[in-house]
Amino acid sequence: MTLDEKLAQIVGFWEGEEGDSVAPMQGELATMGKLDQAMEHGLGHLTRVYGTNPVDATERAQYLWDRQRQLVKGTRLGIPALVHEEILTGLSMWKCATFPTPLAWGAAGDPDLVERMGALIGTSMRELGIHQGLAPVLDVVRDPRWGRVEECIGEDPYLVGALGTAYVRGVQSAGVHATLKHFVGYSASKAGRNFAPVSAGPRELTDQLLIPFEMAILDGNARSVMHSYAEIDGVPVAANPELLTGVLRDQWGFDGVVVADYFGVAFLRHLHQVAPDLADAARQALAAGVDVELPTGDAYAAPLKAAIEAGDVDIALVDRALYRALAQKEDLGLLDEDFSGDPPTDVVLDGPEHRKVARTLAEESIVLVSNDGTLPLATDSRVAVIGPNADRFQALFGCYSFANHVLAQRPGVDLGFSAEPAVAGIREEFGDVELVQGCAIDDDDTSGFDAAVAAATRAEVAVLVVGDNAGLFGRGTVGEGCDRDDLELPGVQRQLVEAIIATGTPVALVLMTGRPYAVAWATEKCAAVVQAFFPGEEGASAIAGVLSGRVNPSGRLPVSLPRSSGTQPYTYLHPTLGSGTDVTNLDPSPVAVFGHGLSYTTFAYEGFEAAAQVPTSGAMTASVTVTNTGERAGGHIVQLYARDHVGSVTRPVAQLVGFQRVYLEPGSSAKVDFEVPTTRVAFTDRTMTRVVEPGDMTLWVGDSSQRVAEAAVTLTGPTFPITTESPRLTKATVQS
Repeated sequence: MTLDEKLAQIVGFWEGEEGDSVAPMQGELATMGKLDQAMEHGLGHLTRVYGTNPVDATERAQYLWDRQRQLVKGTRLGIPALVHEEILTGLSMWKCATFPTPLAWGAAGDPDLVERMGALIGTSMRELGIHQGLAPVLDVVRDPRWGRVEECIGEDPYLVGALGTAYVRGVQSAGVHATLKHFVGYSASKAGRNFAPVSAGPRELTDQLLIPFEMAILDGNARSVMHSYAEIDGVPVAANPELLTGVLRDQWGFDGVVVADYFGVAFLRHLHQVAPDLADAARQALAAGVDVELPTGDAYAAPLKAAIEAGDVDIALVDRALYRALAQKEDLGLLDEDFSGDPPTDVVLDGPEHRKVARTLAEESIVLVSNDGTLPLATDSRVAVIGPNADRFQALFGCYSFANHVLAQRPGVDLGFSAEPAVAGIREEFGDVELVQGCAIDDDDTSGFDAAVAAATRAEVAVLVVGDNAGLFGRGTVGEGCDRDDLELPGVQRQLVEAIIATGTPVALVLMTGRPYAVAWATEKCAAVVQAFFPGEEGASAIAGVLSGRVNPSGRLPVSLPRSSGTQPYTYLHPTLGSGTDVTNLDPSPVAVFGHGLSYTTFAYEGFEAAAQVPTSGAMTASVTVTNTGERAGGHIVQLYARDHVGSVTRPVAQLVGFQRVYLEPGSSAKVDFEVPTTRVAFTDRTMTRVVEPGDMTLWVGDSSQRVAEAAVTLTGPTFPITTESPRLTKATVQS
């Protein structure tokens, strides 16, 4: 291969870049040019062929097949391009099914369902000629002020890893590749600001932030990884060989492809300023282990070519990346594909199975945070529906949905599929309701308060639907580049809610948000608080079903509900001194703990048992019988936690080591057995070795991280070092 042919295989090309920005600094960094020119020597990736603009699937597939044939027949090597798209909440293209956000996956706690969703997404990709999807996001939530919290699964590494691994398995079952992002540390940015420096130490990285990536690679066989924009202790991840090669490849044996987050290589010059020019940025990224530059060849094309020809960069770095890129294409069958067949004409983008999975996941993800008995509402109740998110279908979706990522900048373009706002679902459930907006999402206009107060006064109950508008780079209240410096509801939404509370009409507060807000006041004053983390295209029905009782809520908080922004960053995985103690006057405890969620029925735990002694190299076993002691059928997530009482380094006061969703009819029971590999309680000791230490532990079960039934366990034997051969996933079985 010539140098031009080699470089062509490790870059992408993005058409339509002159449009509105959907990537950081896109306007400043996008390489303008013609695709024909970019394909002269071949091409590594075609960037977002379907997902950049609202395009007809059939017409765009024909366009894509024509371009691929052009590469096959019109270049010397005849290698097709790999096509990638965003797939965070479904395939991000016009008219395609949009599922709940990852925070909702965490709330639902249903890996099997997440895997089914992933398989549906992967199938649509494969049929449309898309080979790689940019998801899941495996960043562990550290600070709810960060705008990208809505893209994450939760604040617990095991929860993130288990659900993320299920998603990878689902997507890749269709014969396409998932891409883990953002490796690593992105979510630990200072003060929750996007791109802010990260000061995480190697122990925090290993024991918390890297865990989900390790699981998705070793247990999910993820084939692609995207580097993080972050700098950790002054070193940008895109230029960090200890992470991109040392951890990924040398420790974990990853043999897939590392791709750049968009413009991430160029950022080594423009933002991190660790490279004097784009050629050196390319050298550093290649040396660290970034194989493919996306979305375009800002650094890996002309600047890198000139540096190689001048003798400033070793061609061996290019050859290493090239081998990995071509191996990926071979794995995907692209090296043998000539695109001689016809493109698809009838791909189902939002069919009955998509709807079924979206509906079930939405229903399982709704969290009933508080309830004084007002919910469920009788369907003949006189209801006023108030709030800025009541009549916005956009409030169902996160920032990487096509609706909010692209269509928000294309006014007048139809959504392309059915997605009713919350009020439509409520009307379906309760009949005619009075609708008043009251205020906007994020301004200081209170002129609508009087109408809202009047409507609430006439009603038996006021359903207030408030929350976020997901967007990009300051165009929303949550999403990429939409960070907050406080955790109050945006705009004057709190004042609106308090004005309605003052009427004396019971208030059911529905939070449609992409982050947890500080709503202690609401849990104290509202009749009920319902949390919906952007529940997707079937979200309106799910919310209305919870309000009426048609759906018995079973979601659990995947993130702690904070008391104030001043207590952040916070995680329930804190050691003793991370709690409120008498050595400080500040109480960081959350309003609602990780794993919390209420139901319209009651569940009792009986017979919790755990093996009293377990070798450090073995597995802890525990079992419990759960009984639905109420009058309604319902889902329930049995959660198993552990605490290591004494370690060579400080240990968290609680950590999730297993969970299992069960569904029980009134009066029925199920026995849940857990087999927890001791890997789940491993940590990095003072010698920076990841080990399981002998000693006393407590295991407990509950419907949150709070204890319901507990047992003492002693780990025996020598200190046991963890390796990649050590099992990571807890096994849970259910006996009815």
